[in-house]
Amino acid sequence: MTYTIENSMIMKCVAYQNGISIGDVTIEDISEVLKLEHTFVWLGLREANSELLGQIQQEFGLHDLAIGDACAAHQRPKIEEYGDSLFIVLHTAHLSGDKVEFGETHFFLGPRFLVTVRHGYSSSHSKVREHCEAMPKQLAKGPGFVLYSIMDFIVDNYVPVIDGLQARFDVLESAIFQYRPSRQTMEGLYELKRDLMLLEGAINPITDICNELMRFHRGVIPKEVLVYFRDIADHTKRIDRTIHGMREMLVAAMQVHLTFETVRQNEVVKRLAGWGAILAIPTMVFSWYGMNFRHMPELEWRYSYPAVVGGVALASMLLYWRLKRAGWL
Repeated sequence: MTYTIENSMIMKCVAYQNGISIGDVTIEDISEVLKLEHTFVWLGLREANSELLGQIQQEFGLHDLAIGDACAAHQRPKIEEYGDSLFIVLHTAHLSGDKVEFGETHFFLGPRFLVTVRHGYSSSHSKVREHCEAMPKQLAKGPGFVLYSIMDFIVDNYVPVIDGLQARFDVLESAIFQYRPSRQTMEGLYELKRDLMLLEGAINPITDICNELMRFHRGVIPKEVLVYFRDIADHTKRIDRTIHGMREMLVAAMQVHLTFETVRQNEVVKRLAGWGAILAIPTMVFSWYGMNFRHMPELEWRYSYPAVVGGVALASMLLYWRLKRAGWL
């Protein structure tokens, strides 16, 4: 097929008739293909610009507001109805090393078409397409089944991200309970909490989107496809419970970290107080007698100076021994 300069933004554009692929379609021929009976078009785009989206709008008859949102990206997860088509936004997540990268996938869903627009990081839908094409009976149910397949794929990709965040938490937790509280550990806990909040913000709306798809929009979602979205909602709820449990453990870990830091500071204060008590003995004695006498403490006794020094040293050693036994030093 021959595309114009937007070729790099078009991942795949295929027409399906009764669940069977009838070949790739150019953007200009989409409106003609949609005239065929029992046929729908599945178009995948990536980082589409306004010019390409303008062509897509003309071919599918999409609403200006939906096209504007797809151009701007940075949308919250949502579902909006425009006439006989739907505009859906989902956030995607990927774990790159220790960092969570987020992206967006926008859906334009109609009775005879599904258009996906990916922004930022988002896994390719080629495996989803291969999986759907291997099930022509299911694919014959129309673009509603394709929407389910991609949404399920996005939700499944949250799982390895959560596993990675759990591994990060285990490392930080080990550092805390090995009594190594540090600024880096606290920063790691806060970064993990932020990632969990962003991930929770991406996942929570999916349940509401699935519930709306199951209750309304029967003209776009066939009745036999509704049960699939219930499966996504159940999966999302399980993931949300996992995130909620991790957040509670994270808050507890932060409190334990602060408690250990307080205990460590108390240990330092105890040691300083112990050494202060030891130093108080010679300070008191030497300030009492001073250092400007020929013999101390009695002016006529020659051995009074070494006796006082020895007594101070002995008293300091005894106090050190007692404080050591008490755990202050």
